[in-house]
This record gives sequence, C-alpha cells and structure tokens, in this order.
Amino acid sequence: MKPTGKLKLVSELLDLPLVDKDERSCGIVDDVELDGGAGRETRVTALLVGPGAYQGRMPGWAYAIVRRISGGRISRVPLGEVRTISAAVHLKCRAEELGLHVVEDEVRRWIPHRGAL
Repeated sequence: MKPTGKLKLVSELLDLPLVDKDERSCGIVDDVELDGGAGRETRVTALLVGPGAYQGRMPGWAYAIVRRISGGRISRVPLGEVRTISAAVHLKCRAEELGLHVVEDEVRRWIPHRGAL
C-alpha cells in the first residue's frame, strides 16, 4: 500500500513497526499528525514515534510514569519519507536522519547479540 492511499488509522497504521531503508527496526508508529478541518479533507501528514506520543493514548497517571522512566522524546516522520505501508512502515531514509535510532541503539547495547537474536 502506498502512503497516499486510504488507511484505517487504528487497524492499519498505529503500532506498526518502522523499518528504515537499511532494513533496520527503528520503532513503532505511536500516533499520527493530521491536517484538515471541518468541511475539508483530512490527511495524515506525519507519523509520531516515541514516548512523547503516548500522551493522548493513555490515562494521565500512566503517562506520568512513562514520562518519568523514558522521557518525553518524540520524533516526527513526514509522510513523504514513507516508501510503503504493509506489515511494517518502510521508510525511504535511514533512522538517524529522523532521530529514530536512539532507543533501539541503546537496547542493542544491553542485549547480547547471539545466535538468531
């Protein structure tokens, strides 16, 4: 599916993994940025990634805990940087260009890289 096609936001986009042009996992879609208004067509303009995007999806007390643990970092992925949307959102660029590599690179340091992992 092309990023310009029609989407069911909740079932077809939110929580999909993001994969950069090097086939490297770089997060999941946590929220979307919309452009439009009353009487006008509404379009997705960007994907929002990171703990800062959880705020609208969880109770305030739960978000306060998340923010305390992981901070409020949020990365904006312009829709123009999306190549395709299928079981994952495939990007046209590298994760570093959009600030998406931070958490994944940190986790890679904690987890030993052995076998199939």
